[in-house]
Amino acid sequence: MSASPFDSALYRGLFGDAEMARLVSDTAEVRAMMLVLGALASVQGKAGVIPEVSGAFLARAMMEVQVDPAGLAESTGANGVSVPGLVAALRRALEAPEHAAWLHFGATSQDIQDTGLMLRLARALALIEGRLVAAAGALGRLAEAEADTPVAARTYGQVAVPSSFGAQVAVWGWPVIRAIERLRDLRPRLPVSLSGAGGTGSMLGPDPAAIRVGLAEALGLADPGRSWHAERSLIAELAGVCTAVTTAGAKAGEDLLILTRSDVGEVRLAGGGASSTMPQKENPVAPSVLVALARFAAAQGAALSPASREARDGAGWFTEWLVLPQLVVAAGKSAAVLGEVLGAIAPDRSAMAARLGEPLGLIHAEALSFALARAMPRSEAQAAVKRLAGEAKRTGRALPDLVAETHPDLTLPPLTGPETLGAAPDDARSFASAARAIADGQG
Repeated sequence: MSASPFDSALYRGLFGDAEMARLVSDTAEVRAMMLVLGALASVQGKAGVIPEVSGAFLARAMMEVQVDPAGLAESTGANGVSVPGLVAALRRALEAPEHAAWLHFGATSQDIQDTGLMLRLARALALIEGRLVAAAGALGRLAEAEADTPVAARTYGQVAVPSSFGAQVAVWGWPVIRAIERLRDLRPRLPVSLSGAGGTGSMLGPDPAAIRVGLAEALGLADPGRSWHAERSLIAELAGVCTAVTTAGAKAGEDLLILTRSDVGEVRLAGGGASSTMPQKENPVAPSVLVALARFAAAQGAALSPASREARDGAGWFTEWLVLPQLVVAAGKSAAVLGEVLGAIAPDRSAMAARLGEPLGLIHAEALSFALARAMPRSEAQAAVKRLAGEAKRTGRALPDLVAETHPDLTLPPLTGPETLGAAPDDARSFASAARAIADGQG
């Protein structure tokens, strides 16, 4: 098995995501750092920190020069960071020492690498958000279409009370909306990093803050107003958002693993996976992927810490390199798979109705106990119905019949029809409305 199934030739059909992979590739990282170096030189040139002609030359050159990431491997291994090797390679490639001398002036490696990371994250998070918005729209449409479809709600793996399938879909959808809201809050706050070697910006010129603001404007990123070399709360927040995305997918995945079981069969999925030996199998591969990605993301996120040692922390930084790319790809893949799953869902209403209409009528025990509570204390009513439920299981007689016989003066509640679903249809439609709003950018 490859060290990372996300880019494994064998497993990429299961976990791979070509769009996300491009954003976390070595080529994308080098290109992003070059854009940062070029933008920094341009801003510094306009501010008079370096010769303006050199700033303009470097900004243009960083758009044109090509650097092979593989050629930086030895330097990165020796230095523990890729920027020194990159800057040296760029200066050689430029063949203009009078300008190249001003490249990376006053900044430190972490400034360039972290800002390049933010550029790539801005695109990655936008991609994830777009996928989640599409999934929320699909969930909203499904919830609305199935708002009045009766289905058995389950608690602790047991049939509990009547609900609606649309309301269950809404329960899958609300975490998706929350994840979208968190992404929309985080994306505008992705910051540049420009603090110099020790976080003081002392070599960036007479007004380091102005250079930082200019760099943020040039790159379309936020100005953090400070050094965040050793304060990694934003990275921890990013990990939390990625984990929330995968967790949202896992809720639908977990429930679909139950609803598609052979002995439940209330939902069918188009395009299930095949078994190597059992021809009848249609395995719920996509829901399993959703659950696995959430478990993976939770474990990965736990490795990151918002606290860093001293002015900069190499070990903490290295840990981010190991964890963040896979976390971001996991979130992107989860959002994509969720959208695919929703397009493959086919509810089996007859199977849902059969579950609700099981002969013993035990699903109505709660409603019957509350009806009986009008004639006796609540605790006694619950005990009475519990006793009769046991008798129903022993004798095979329906619980509603036993309650009616034991309490002939009791007016039984409706056991079929919309009244049995409570607020479930309204909950489904409320979510559908919220999903439409989030898709319109109003949520």
